[in-house]
Amino acid sequence: MYLTRFRINTARSSARRLLGSPHLLHGAVNMAFPDPPPRGGHGPRVLWRVDPAAAGRADLFIVSPGRPDLTHLVEQAGWSSLEQPGWTTFAYGEFLGRLSMGDTWGFRLTANPVHDIHKPGDAEGSRTKRTAHVTPRHQIGWLLKRQERAGFEVLRTPAERQLTEHGHEHEVIVHNRLPLQFRKSDTTDSSRHHVRFTRVTFDGRLRITDADAFRRTLTHGLGKAKAYGCGLMTLTPLRTS
Repeated sequence: MYLTRFRINTARSSARRLLGSPHLLHGAVNMAFPDPPPRGGHGPRVLWRVDPAAAGRADLFIVSPGRPDLTHLVEQAGWSSLEQPGWTTFAYGEFLGRLSMGDTWGFRLTANPVHDIHKPGDAEGSRTKRTAHVTPRHQIGWLLKRQERAGFEVLRTPAERQLTEHGHEHEVIVHNRLPLQFRKSDTTDSSRHHVRFTRVTFDGRLRITDADAFRRTLTHGLGKAKAYGCGLMTLTPLRTS
């Protein structure tokens, strides 16, 4: 497994076009792998996420079974000068192998929190419809419902630091909520080629409860819309006081 960071130069118009279209960026990421993992397989998949960064930059993170070649992205969205490296790839498998139950980490997850509901006016017995969670409380609830199976638990906020008026029971915040809608193909107006989803980012702290399940979460993703920049969780060491 590999973890790659690519620095996107947001001053370039081609870079802004990529950032404005999850469909185009999905295609650009796929181009980095001549032999991508088969869709629907049981092994690790290619996951990616874009994080805003300083100095006119955005960071594209990719977790993948194979090492990517992002030369084409340097040409479209990178810097032409040699002083700005195009991308950095790390041996992620070694890091994953060191994870243990009980470890605590800071985390970032960009995801598509959804649930299946019946809408007002639906006929009895009709199929449910997949709908985005729209409030931070429900979005955090979506994450908490999946944490046990995913091999981690979000740390609880100590009682003396809880903002009880706002229900701050866990050490996690939600930000960068972004509803997205685009058409997968330019050759048809069929509604089945339209994609709609809401992307949000979680920042918080967690404890590993099942190392094997957690490694699967980090390499297979969490939730829906993985092809469009959702599902990738990354970790950062917690600061010690």
